[in-house]
Amino acid sequence: MENKNIMVVGVGGQGTLLTSRIIGKTALSIGYDVKLSEVHGMAQRGGSVVTFVRYGEKVYTPVVEEGTADVLIAFETLEALRYVHYLKKDGILIVNNCKIDPMPVVIGATTYPENIIENLSKNHTVYTINGNEIAKNLQNTKVVNSVVLGLAAKHIGFDKETWLENIRKTVPQKTIEINEKAFLIGYEN
Repeated sequence: MENKNIMVVGVGGQGTLLTSRIIGKTALSIGYDVKLSEVHGMAQRGGSVVTFVRYGEKVYTPVVEEGTADVLIAFETLEALRYVHYLKKDGILIVNNCKIDPMPVVIGATTYPENIIENLSKNHTVYTINGNEIAKNLQNTKVVNSVVLGLAAKHIGFDKETWLENIRKTVPQKTIEINEKAFLIGYEN
């Protein structure tokens, strides 16, 4: 098997790191060699958080090079736009249809770009989900990442039960049930 490269991007506090750990554990449980890399930026201040997950028969480096990501998972639309150059030509983009104004927009120095999803869809295979709305309906806004992971899991591969098993092993004990429910809604989307 050729190595798979997955990139997870978002804004601090969206569950980017937890999501990459679940992906890594899932690939590891199948028997793949797995490497994770986390780039934290200004995560505590709402800045970009980028993680790389690479798996395959033998993985030598955790870093995903530009133009080589098989899957790019973005928890926020501007982050999808910011990192789309990492996606390979036939890669897929999973986007949580969510807008969080970065600091330059908040202070009025610039404006948030328009039509991001439409523009990304012109050159890439894009799947979107409104994870924030789904999480709100589940009455737990902290499970947005599990909703988005559910959608991504269909395109990454591995069977649903293997994903659920690794979610159970990774999320805090008291949140297992709600994370499973959120994942399944995303998966069925």
